Amino acid sequence: MEKKYDVIALGELLIDFTMNGQSEQGNNMFEACPGGAPCNVLALLNKMGKKTAFLGKVGQDQFGTLLKNTITEAGIDSSMLVMDKSVNTTLAFVHTFPDGDREFSFYRNPGADMMLTEDEVDPAFIAQTKIFHFGTLSMTHDGVRAATKKAVQAAKEAGCLVSFDPNLRPPLWSSLDLAKEQMEYGFGVCDILKISDNEIQFVSGKEDYDEGIAYLQEKYHIPMILLTMGKDGSRAYYKGMRVERPGFTVKAIETTGAGDTFCGSSLNYLVEHGFDNLTEDQLGELLTFANAAAAIVTTKKGAIRSMPEREEVEALIG
Repeated sequence: MEKKYDVIALGELLIDFTMNGQSEQGNNMFEACPGGAPCNVLALLNKMGKKTAFLGKVGQDQFGTLLKNTITEAGIDSSMLVMDKSVNTTLAFVHTFPDGDREFSFYRNPGADMMLTEDEVDPAFIAQTKIFHFGTLSMTHDGVRAATKKAVQAAKEAGCLVSFDPNLRPPLWSSLDLAKEQMEYGFGVCDILKISDNEIQFVSGKEDYDEGIAYLQEKYHIPMILLTMGKDGSRAYYKGMRVERPGFTVKAIETTGAGDTFCGSSLNYLVEHGFDNLTEDQLGELLTFANAAAAIVTTKKGAIRSMPEREEVEALIG
């Protein structure tokens, strides 16, 4: 059947408060940036002209309203965004270090994003997409985990491709063993895995990335694995091929959303070129574009509102 959406994502939609200088009194100032990995991914896809929708929950508060308006403006269908008056929108404070690296303080005890329930997932809605995308922030607690698994099941039954980005945030887990267990669930159901260098080391226990990927391939038979290595670029593992492309040198101010931009770019390429018969050259093209788009996002604050146009990405590649 003709699919209404290219990509539907499920998960967290939240406010990232990012440091933005100091006041005259010497206090840190924070900027309220709409964020959350799944919608970052969708925002890039929308910039590339794709049809997307988001499934998740925010509070019926000022931040929830801001988020709903932001994703709607970005062109993301928000008809399945639940607004809940009994719980607050999730907040994350991003502390940036001089080298651009960061750590998070989450206000999520509970936050609205983790209160999505199974009843709020409509399988018929999920069936309308070509690709279904999710991460592990919607797997940290029982209720939302059940909702996520219901959505994944619906996607599989409808023949959608399933895309998974673990997006490991250790502070949000009661234990790292539980985090690992939920990552393993994702590995077991996905067709497309986007994983970062530190995540592959965490789940495989292997220092060497290729060995870590080989371990995953052997255990889960994931058709496509995309490995991101920060400024060092990325690799694709697909049908016995291993393709690597370097990163782009830019003046990064913060890395928030870079991995999501990479992920969105990759899914965009797959929507355009199909998933089944990619060549080595095409994989290289996918990686180069995704690396460039991710690099551009690191030069701006926030993610949903900082996604590049196709021309910008091509200019950097050129």
